[in-house]
Amino acid sequence: MTISYEMGNSLYLNITNRCTNACDFCVRNMHDAVNGEDVLWLEREPDLEMISEDISKREIEKYEEIVACGYGEPMLRHDTLFEVFRWLKQKDASIKTRINTNGHGNLIANYDITPEMQGIVDSLSVSMNAKDAEHYDKICHSIYGFPAFDEMLEFAKKAKLHVPNVTLTVVDILNGEDIEECKKIAHGLGLSFRVRKMID
Repeated sequence: MTISYEMGNSLYLNITNRCTNACDFCVRNMHDAVNGEDVLWLEREPDLEMISEDISKREIEKYEEIVACGYGEPMLRHDTLFEVFRWLKQKDASIKTRINTNGHGNLIANYDITPEMQGIVDSLSVSMNAKDAEHYDKICHSIYGFPAFDEMLEFAKKAKLHVPNVTLTVVDILNGEDIEECKKIAHGLGLSFRVRKMID
């Protein structure tokens, strides 16, 4: 069971396979593994002890950042994730942390969890992937329906008050016009914007 895996100079944490979206372009629709060897389907969701033990087997100082991103939405386990990041920061405050999320954290928790990221999350990458609620619903198929898009943007806005770097991202399968629209929305909210390559 793969709890952590390496990509580039970062260590990624795979803590759940559950997700609130069923995106058409999701890598898990196409592959069982990343890097051709790290199978990310979990037998069970690891607890704090399992995750910390797994991380402790690695040379943490060699990684540019520790990233919560596996075959599921990490904010579905925000309590455990924040405990892991708190533990990491206590071990070494210079360790950089990032969460790759669909931005549904507050919908999942049913309250604003963004203040809890203060001091333990250095970067937040929020998957935007559409210029409006209609297009988002069409390709991301969220369990929250049409409200998911605006809630995702609201989450990113609130997170900006507590996390140093917040970026809205889109996959490069969108057409150029839609990407520009997304970029305008991101910059209008005072957030960074990035086009990421679809994993095929």
